[in-house]
Amino acid sequence: MMQENMMFEHEHPFSLIDLWSEQLQREEESEEDEEENDDVLIAKQDFKCLCSRCGEDINWYHRYYYSCCHCSDYSVHKFCAELPENLEDVCEVGHALDLTQSAPHWNRKGWSREDDWNCKICGRYQKSGDLWYRCDRCYFQFDVNCGTKMLQKNVIHHPSHKHPLICISKQLLAKCDACGKEHKGNFYHCSMCVRSNFIHSDCAFLPQKLQIQDTTNDVFSHIHHLTLAYSFPIDDQRSKNRPRCRVCRNMFFDQPNLWMYKCEKCRYYTHLDCATSRDEPFLSILKSPGTSSKNYKDDEHLDLLHLPFPDPSYSILKHLFSMEKGLSTLEVSNKNTYKAQGIIHQHPLILEDITNPTFSRIKPISYHDPMKRIQLLCDGCVRPITSGPIYVCDSEGQCNFVLHEWCSRLPAKLNGHFAHQQHTLILHSKAPPRKFFGVFECDICKLHCNGFAYCCMDCNNCIIDVHCAFLPKEITHTSHPNHLLSLVNHESLHDTCRMCGYFYPNLSFDCRTCNDFRLHVKCALFIPETTRNKCDKHPMKLSYFPIENHKSDYFCEVCERQLNPEMPFYHCHECMQSMHTACAPSILQYETYDEYPTGVYEFVNVKFGGRYENTKVHPHPLSFVQGIEDDGHCASNDCHYYDNRLQFRMIFKCLNCKFAVHYDCCERMSN
Repeated sequence: MMQENMMFEHEHPFSLIDLWSEQLQREEESEEDEEENDDVLIAKQDFKCLCSRCGEDINWYHRYYYSCCHCSDYSVHKFCAELPENLEDVCEVGHALDLTQSAPHWNRKGWSREDDWNCKICGRYQKSGDLWYRCDRCYFQFDVNCGTKMLQKNVIHHPSHKHPLICISKQLLAKCDACGKEHKGNFYHCSMCVRSNFIHSDCAFLPQKLQIQDTTNDVFSHIHHLTLAYSFPIDDQRSKNRPRCRVCRNMFFDQPNLWMYKCEKCRYYTHLDCATSRDEPFLSILKSPGTSSKNYKDDEHLDLLHLPFPDPSYSILKHLFSMEKGLSTLEVSNKNTYKAQGIIHQHPLILEDITNPTFSRIKPISYHDPMKRIQLLCDGCVRPITSGPIYVCDSEGQCNFVLHEWCSRLPAKLNGHFAHQQHTLILHSKAPPRKFFGVFECDICKLHCNGFAYCCMDCNNCIIDVHCAFLPKEITHTSHPNHLLSLVNHESLHDTCRMCGYFYPNLSFDCRTCNDFRLHVKCALFIPETTRNKCDKHPMKLSYFPIENHKSDYFCEVCERQLNPEMPFYHCHECMQSMHTACAPSILQYETYDEYPTGVYEFVNVKFGGRYENTKVHPHPLSFVQGIEDDGHCASNDCHYYDNRLQFRMIFKCLNCKFAVHYDCCERMSN
């Protein structure tokens, strides 16, 4: 639309431009090329030029502006172009004010200097030639910018609201309803709605779409554009497992009506201030201490343990006692039989090394291989054995005792251990007799275990597994990069673990820089970076966030239950399959997973498969296994479990008949 010479200070005709027209047309036509539409929208959003009347920016949210048909550098806000030429009853004495171009004028001090006039409303100085509303009788004058606000002409068309938003004429110190923070400056509101939000100009002019790597100097990145959203309803948050902001890792749950940025193709959400990293102190996420920079020096922490471990076969014992460390404590006999220091086993142990061509053995060893459903766990640390050298039992019977070579190097006793400083802890290859069938609960990680243990024989009040016996004071973890995590003992319930989401009143690794990040000991030690399972032919990698290009619900390939992608899980990027971290160790059958599959598999430190014989309990030998659905209910008449189910729990069951009881029930029946 062309308007003939509508502004007296400019001689050429103008055209009315609608910055939204192309976008609206594209939305109506199709959504086939979404990426191209995003690029066009971003280009339109980036449009900016100066209004030749008020000197303020013209941008996408103003929507309409006039552009000179002949001059490429002369543009005017629509509301500035449509200002009236006369205003009545504005000054205190009721004079009329005319819209004119300013010029040197006479006042009580004589002729003013060329640039010596200022707006009587906002106080800003203006140049000669700028437009003003002026009364020549009382010398009251104000600039065009204040004129548009006074007349409520300074409006923007914002997608967050159905009516135009008007700029309030005075600067305010108030809370912005878009970001929830206090601002000082210009605010926009709707004059037509009884209850209108107050939107600060910084938030009102935020881009509709952005690339987070551009706004955060590549500290954070995402493959898709993020779209500005004007609320995050509680129901939507629940359906998406209450997601956290990808930048600050805080939740949105307490502020469902605040604006935020999200990806339309993935489960990627950020707060306004986090996505834009604006310069004001209350919005600058990158100026506060964060994980973008290290809080320690490498040369001051040479032996720092970096977690998670690369795969399930790796452990803190391998890290400390493998032969690469050069800690040899083995005794060698003349008969090629090796005796491990401090390890008590009823049969001779022989060191098998498949790299030795002269080695031969009657009973071949099948190493741990989840893809073939072969399980071989060390009797010491209960970690998978994937290669030699290892100790194996040299008997010709049914004894299947196996041991990592480095587990033979464990010290026989520990003095002054932080968990029990008053007494010496002694290494036992089986828990003391008071622990039924050699199963105990570690006093540090609280997991059941039937591997080697360090016990106090003076007071019988401390028993810990061999992993927790060697916990370092400090670690790093990829779930919280660049920050040291320190071992802290909590005497009461503290914040939740970021890996499993549970409270835990005991030892954890805490970040002392952030003060809101902690990992349970078990989550730090027993959830490796990669794992393998029969359900997928590729190694599956630990992920801490929802996967890109995956907006639908997640399901575990092992237990077939829904998976929360806001908690760590394993994922194959080639097959697009996922599994719970607690379901990943399930090898022999798919049903041996956790009832509550969050965090660490409950029996990750238990080696199932032993035999128990006691005619007081049952006339047939019983196998020590994890219960599955087909095992039904406990045969004990005195079962203490509320539902009597055997599934998910440690049980003893007969392979000759259908008799099966819980581990706890079997212990009571045997006494």
